[in-house]
Amino acid sequence: MSSLVAYYSRTDITKKLAEEIAGRLNADIEEITSTVKYDGKIGYARAGKDAMTVKIIEIGNLKYDPSNYDVVYLGVPVWAGKAANPLISYIKQNEGKFNNVKFFVTAGSSGFESAFKQMEEFVGKAPLKTLALTTKQVKKGDYDLDSYLE
Repeated sequence: MSSLVAYYSRTDITKKLAEEIAGRLNADIEEITSTVKYDGKIGYARAGKDAMTVKIIEIGNLKYDPSNYDVVYLGVPVWAGKAANPLISYIKQNEGKFNNVKFFVTAGSSGFESAFKQMEEFVGKAPLKTLALTTKQVKKGDYDLDSYLE
């Protein structure tokens, strides 16, 4: 089964998880980049505002077409109780191209369910599985991916 791991990460927490998932699956990996600057304190505030308004933004060039994969793993941090808008923009740009999806979400402490719901609405189908991890769990490696990757 062919897999693609597509993710957005502002602080490299989601990136760490995405790289581990891709490595375990021997999957292709697509880092979604934003043309909007979300770094620093001002970027953090902009990220929250853009997430709350579900602003669709321009993202960087992509290497992979999700329609060529049996499963696409979509990874994202939670911003203001929503999925970070660079990933939502990626989903919107690839509308109708997802055969099957699995979601993984990272957050400081909450917002997982609302992010999953939003991602499902934009993808247009329910995920095969979901994975929700706090920043602390990812940093410490305090998680087990086996059941998620089955």
